[in-house]
Amino acid sequence: MLDLISAAPDRATARGGAAGHWESMTAAIAGLSGPVAAISIPALRANTLDLVVRAGGVPIRVASKSVRVRAVQDAVQRVPGYRGILAFTLPEALWLAETCDDVVMGYPTADRSALARLAGDEEAARRVTLMVDDPAQLDLIDAVVAPGRRPPLRVALDVDASWQATGLGHVGVRRSPVHHPGEAAALAREVAGRAGFRLVGLMMYEAQIAGQPDAAGAGDAVIRWMQRRSGRELRDRRGAVVAAVQDMAVLEFVNGGGTGSLEYTAADQAVTEVTAGSGLLAGHLFDGYRAFAPAPAAAFALEVVRKPAPDIVTVLGGGWIASGPALASRQPAPVWPAGLRTLAREGAGEVQTPLQGEAARTMAVGDRVWFRHAKSGELAERVDSYHLVDGDRVVGEVPTYRGEGRAFL
Repeated sequence: MLDLISAAPDRATARGGAAGHWESMTAAIAGLSGPVAAISIPALRANTLDLVVRAGGVPIRVASKSVRVRAVQDAVQRVPGYRGILAFTLPEALWLAETCDDVVMGYPTADRSALARLAGDEEAARRVTLMVDDPAQLDLIDAVVAPGRRPPLRVALDVDASWQATGLGHVGVRRSPVHHPGEAAALAREVAGRAGFRLVGLMMYEAQIAGQPDAAGAGDAVIRWMQRRSGRELRDRRGAVVAAVQDMAVLEFVNGGGTGSLEYTAADQAVTEVTAGSGLLAGHLFDGYRAFAPAPAAAFALEVVRKPAPDIVTVLGGGWIASGPALASRQPAPVWPAGLRTLAREGAGEVQTPLQGEAARTMAVGDRVWFRHAKSGELAERVDSYHLVDGDRVVGEVPTYRGEGRAFL
């Protein structure tokens, strides 16, 4: 059993920016072959507890999309300050609900087979909360199993948290069509007035604040200005949305935030819980925030298989790309040995990745290069397991969703 609370985190060890961290990781996996994914237990422990501190006493719901390792999710759930899981598909939610009694869908679903399974399982119906932002989603559920032939299904509303700024237009991601308090109230009235549904929650995810690094380049000042203005607008609007919806139903939870905005979101009096996931394993995109500095808990090592030039080594694999726009920031980053970089015209390849730098001159076939993935979830889709490393020793191994034979998206 992965234990994250039996020892205090050694933050100096966990931060891992110095050579010693990667040298220890390399020593730990010396006897393992092929691509190796690893989790540093001290780094994961430090990140887990740091998120609790940043949330300031507001419960944290774990975003499974950013972890995709059930043993890690279970271990985090045992840490005081964490409560429940935010799932990304209904088949996944049903699977997780076998052992977790509080699973909220982060997105709407049109999976008819999974909806039929949910409607036919009273225990799952008590544990899983569906996410909706349109009456058409309710219609689809009713078409799968009529209200009179199923237990009441728990429902939460997804309300748009983006900033509709004068002169700038839409700032944020395109999620829910429900934006204003009146629109939220109308949808709440629709849910509350229909048989077979029970409105229990509300989610507003401020991606333009939580998912936007503010210390990564020349545009930092503009990003911080946007986040301040958007934050003020959202705090007022979220309070009004919650008040409007609570006129229709008693809400069990109001969810918001993400790894990048825990302090801001937790301070909003309208919010009862925050969500975080990427901050646990800490992909390199999360190095670009001023408010926190996560430890590189998860990483993967690839083997050098050839040297096309004295200052270039080629490793097998590497093209494990994160979601979002196809930019360099979504590629995995080589971090050890220091000074290696991908080639502009090749990047990280599906089968091979050439890396250039002075460090390559002293490397040989069979040597290891450590990479950090960009976000968090994409690495688990490429490997069957993570090796658990403590210092310079592998102390365990845990399967990913893929390793358990699960492919949800």
